[in-house]
Amino acid sequence: MDSQDWDDRYAASELVWGAAPNQWVVRELTGRTPGHALDLAAGEGRNAIWLAAQGWEVTGLDFSAVALERAERLTADLPDEVADRLTWRHGDARAFEAPAAGYDLVLVAYLQIPASGRRAALRRAADALAPGGTLLVIGHDLSNLTEGVGGPQDPAVLFTPEDVLADLADRGLRPVRAERVHRTVGGEPGHKGGEAGAGGRVAVDALVRLERGAG
Repeated sequence: MDSQDWDDRYAASELVWGAAPNQWVVRELTGRTPGHALDLAAGEGRNAIWLAAQGWEVTGLDFSAVALERAERLTADLPDEVADRLTWRHGDARAFEAPAAGYDLVLVAYLQIPASGRRAALRRAADALAPGGTLLVIGHDLSNLTEGVGGPQDPAVLFTPEDVLADLADRGLRPVRAERVHRTVGGEPGHKGGEAGAGGRVAVDALVRLERGAG
């Protein structure tokens, strides 16, 4: 899907992925010392907003202008101390420019694009990390096609933890976690990363967390 496709999809309904943060984002990042974070393919901003509420200074980047307009509206309803920590940027996860200082956290949640684009985005994400920074990648796993519910049905945009590790093998990062995780879903099937799906069934996600050395 190109940016116009996503603009059309976001314009068709309110909060495509819901307002609550992704459960793996919460599990992996609760209690971490806040710093500067980048949320790539941030969509309507649910994960970026949660991070800001935890004290992070967050830049949310997405190539859908409609999604970012919605994120701005959500931000306007937040307490000032949270809203002031959020910056929204229109851009492509495959070609963004990171500040020289880098980020303490880069989150890539449910960026479901073909392998060449995913690799480009993840390598840029890795290169955007500051010393000691964390890269958290979450997405619909390839096995979700046969073992899970919801998500894209095109295998070309799905991936595995092993794919992520291979994409980043030369980036000097230390794998902390690389696994398939099972997410109970309810409601209508979705496909960019909401907890959407058929009531009470399970989706299979790929989750990879890596760290850059402090030196």
